[in-house]
Amino acid sequence: MVSRQMTHMTHLLRAARSAAPTVEPTVESRRAGFAAMLTALPPVPGGITSAVDAGGVAAEWTDVEGVDPQAGTLLYFHGGGYVQGSPTTHRRLVTAICREAGFRALSVDYRLAPENPFPAALEDALTAYRWLTGPAGVEPQRVVVAGDSAGGGLAAALILALLAADEAGPAGAYLMSPWTDLAGTGASLLSRASVDPLIAGDGVPIVAGMYAAGHALSDPLVSPLYGDYAGAPPMLIQAGDLEVLLDDSVRLAERAAAAGVDAQLRVWPGAFHVFQIMVGLVPEADEAVEQAGTWMAALLSDPAAPTPGR
Repeated sequence: MVSRQMTHMTHLLRAARSAAPTVEPTVESRRAGFAAMLTALPPVPGGITSAVDAGGVAAEWTDVEGVDPQAGTLLYFHGGGYVQGSPTTHRRLVTAICREAGFRALSVDYRLAPENPFPAALEDALTAYRWLTGPAGVEPQRVVVAGDSAGGGLAAALILALLAADEAGPAGAYLMSPWTDLAGTGASLLSRASVDPLIAGDGVPIVAGMYAAGHALSDPLVSPLYGDYAGAPPMLIQAGDLEVLLDDSVRLAERAAAAGVDAQLRVWPGAFHVFQIMVGLVPEADEAVEQAGTWMAALLSDPAAPTPGR
């Protein structure tokens, strides 16, 4: 059953989308609106943030009061279509995940398109991961990579890049509504177009073009749906049933499972794209973040778990 809070939030998002100007927004207005919307949400208590240079990439530590920083590290990539967002916009979500998992987090402020198109974001993701598991002294098996929307796709692309380079990968990946198919071939782009309160399917190619900047959309490092996940770590993928990008999650889970990966998929009825951002406000978001925290804590507590990587 869909909660009253989720139904109310969906109505608010639909109303805001209907009232939005029909003219294509500028990159600057996209970023300002996105930041204003997310930073207006009430903070999740207990998080302590500090800026850090992650091997030349701007990033932010998030520590949670009472949490052992050695227990595990979440390497987080924010969403925003590769053109907007920052660690600041996702602080409350990252803090909530860390509280549930008992982890600290490194949130990466990767370069944004269109000023910095592919492969800039992936280069920054790789640099941050290598810094975290090198100079920062965190063992790969104590790291879970995570992200929402484009950040979820970036986390998946990072895993593919590490596999291709035969480097030790993280212990797992937590992906929220990951954007994995920038080529836009999923049937849900049409089947969910009339119910998605947040994303217009016809706007997806515009943002994809900003990021890919002429690069092949079928390249697995651009669209990780098309990658080879043999040897990849376990994945927890969460999505909402209303979103036009639903098939990006469903098909990624199927592809990873076909490659022998422990890929768990959970789809919430009546939920929109990255509904977890409403943690503390919507019961479904609380449930999803709690599930993720439990999954990640269990993943790192299993001494028999194999080290990911080829």
